[in-house]
Amino acid sequence: MAAAKTVSQFPNSLQPRHGVVTLFGYGIQIRVDGGHLILEDGIGADRRFARLPRVGHGLKRLVVIGADGCVSLAALRWLADQDAAFIMLERNGKVLAATGPVRPSDVRLRRAQALANETGTALRIARELISHKLGGQEQVARDGLHNAEAAEMIARFRMKVARVDSLDSVRLLESQAAKVYWSAWRDVSINFPRKDLLRVPDHWRTFGTRISPLTGSPRLAANPPNAMLNYLYALLESESRLAAAALGLDPGLGVLHVDTKGRDSLACDLMEALRPQVDAWVLDWISREPLAREWFFEQRDGNCRLMASFAARLSETAPAWGRLVALFAEWVTKTLWATNPRPTPQLGPATRLTQARKREAKGSPSLPPVQAVPTPQRICRVCGKAITGWQSYCGSCATAQKTETIKEVGQAGRVLGRVAAQSREAQERRRSSRRRHALAEQSWSPSSQPDWLDEAFYGRKVQPLLAGITNSKIAALLGVSIPYASDIRAGRRRPHPRHWQALAELTGISSGG
Repeated sequence: MAAAKTVSQFPNSLQPRHGVVTLFGYGIQIRVDGGHLILEDGIGADRRFARLPRVGHGLKRLVVIGADGCVSLAALRWLADQDAAFIMLERNGKVLAATGPVRPSDVRLRRAQALANETGTALRIARELISHKLGGQEQVARDGLHNAEAAEMIARFRMKVARVDSLDSVRLLESQAAKVYWSAWRDVSINFPRKDLLRVPDHWRTFGTRISPLTGSPRLAANPPNAMLNYLYALLESESRLAAAALGLDPGLGVLHVDTKGRDSLACDLMEALRPQVDAWVLDWISREPLAREWFFEQRDGNCRLMASFAARLSETAPAWGRLVALFAEWVTKTLWATNPRPTPQLGPATRLTQARKREAKGSPSLPPVQAVPTPQRICRVCGKAITGWQSYCGSCATAQKTETIKEVGQAGRVLGRVAAQSREAQERRRSSRRRHALAEQSWSPSSQPDWLDEAFYGRKVQPLLAGITNSKIAALLGVSIPYASDIRAGRRRPHPRHWQALAELTGISSGG
């Protein structure tokens, strides 16, 4: 899933971001020294180090990509003591290990889980999870993909799920809805910075099919968006496994997914309801922002993988998926527990993930506050440089883009602009502005001006300080246009004397001393 590259890709330190630290490369070390968790990763001589104390570290998830390195037993104990989870992913996206704090389990809950098929609870859980999944897919199709037809078809499948009486029927309806859903994704465009276009294969520029031509399944993605989905699904599976284990469930004993060697079927069941949330996040990203070519690597067989540094950024979303999975994991636990006959009334299984009972006891909402998924990295649409804020271009490319836009407008645009400037509405606005300023000049008396504030003082003291004031503030203060305010700020125009005192106060001058 993630691939290492031979040039430096360690722009960030090994400090938790959104509660997550991701290690990758070769010779990874996770150990304890003097009560501190020691982390080390890197490629060759390009290494990163971190030393985290037991208090104030902010670590919630430690994600390792690859299998070259070692982790000590003391380090696993340190993570367990700090309620931090350890997740190990293979480079092809497979979840190798996911472990969190050990919690006591109740054998009665495990027995109810094992008998779920006989009691009918498995069907109820499967219908609820898949109904929620199809509801999410319907919303993505309608609001994100703007495909009302696909949304209506998925809605019909969702209504049928509530009436079926077998797990096979639930699986069939889910697969039929998936065909409609992913077909709606086929023509979604994938944007890249202009400088990267010559290095981008044609099949990377659209979402295409969810089925990889390399395997006939979603495994081994052939383009960036599918590789991103595969990696995020791996994180979601890890969070589902941690949630099931924390609640005392067996992550491998599923209700919807059939028993398969080496697969945690219950974790796969839980993540089904949250897949559309991941899809919506990726769709929103690729619809608004370009993807950098350097974030991805294409192997010789055409398999598209994530560069390790980019995978580390995606790993920062893990805690947010964990908060969402917690709600469904606790509902499944409660549903299973209700099927277990007991002689005396009990409160039921613990709500270790959401702390719903404690919240209710304190009079707080039973559901924890929603944790926002970290916003994706924004890059310039021309050069691919990382940018902040809501700009679309970096500083150097923005100027060139404005020049190009002006050229594209051309003579026809200039003619239209002159026509609009001479319209009746535009002329009336100018006349009104002139009348307003003329009345203000007539009503102003020079005697109201302080003696020290003359033309020489304004030019020597006030004018230079206007460079530190924005054009918008000057325009709002004087009631003039932004271009006129820009001329005043630059000294190209000298405002009427009635404005001098207001401008002096704006710059912090209140007297001539």
